[in-house]
Amino acid sequence: MPIQPGDKLPDVPLTIATDEGPRPTTTSEYFAGKKVALFAVPGAYTPTCSARHLPSFIEKADELKAKGIDEIACTAVNDAFVMSAWGRESGAQGITMLSDGNGQLAQALGLSMDAAKFGMGTRSQRYSMIVNDGVVEQLNVEEPGAYQVSGAETLIEQL
Repeated sequence: MPIQPGDKLPDVPLTIATDEGPRPTTTSEYFAGKKVALFAVPGAYTPTCSARHLPSFIEKADELKAKGIDEIACTAVNDAFVMSAWGRESGAQGITMLSDGNGQLAQALGLSMDAAKFGMGTRSQRYSMIVNDGVVEQLNVEEPGAYQVSGAETLIEQL
C-alpha cells in the first residue's frame, strides 16, 4: 500500500544535486524540522516533467513559501549529475534537486512504476506532497500518463 497522509517518510538514502557535486543525505536528515513541498517526476528532461511539472514549481515558488513552505524539492529516479544539470538548465534555482538514483524512495513509498516499455526501467510515479518534519500532510498521486493533481497550484490550494 502506498504511503498515506499522516505517515512518516521511510528513512532511505538520497543525494542532493549541488553545483559542487553530489551530497549524500537521507530522508530523515533532509526533511527534519521543516515543511517541504516535494514533487516527483518519472524522469528529468522528459516532456511533461520539463514543460509543465517543474515549471509549475519554479513559477509558484514564492506563493508556496508565502504559505509556509520552507523548501521545495524535486525527486526523480535519475543520478545527481542529471538532476543538477536539469535544474540548472531549467532555471530551478531555489528548488532542491533530490536524486533517488536507485529508486529506493519511490519503492519505499509504494510509488514506483515500471517504465520498461519506454526503455526507462523502474521509475517514480508522478506525485506531489507536503511533508512536515518528515510526516506526509498532503499527497497527490497522478494516474498513469496524467498531469492533473500534482502541480504547485494544487499544493497552494491545500495549504
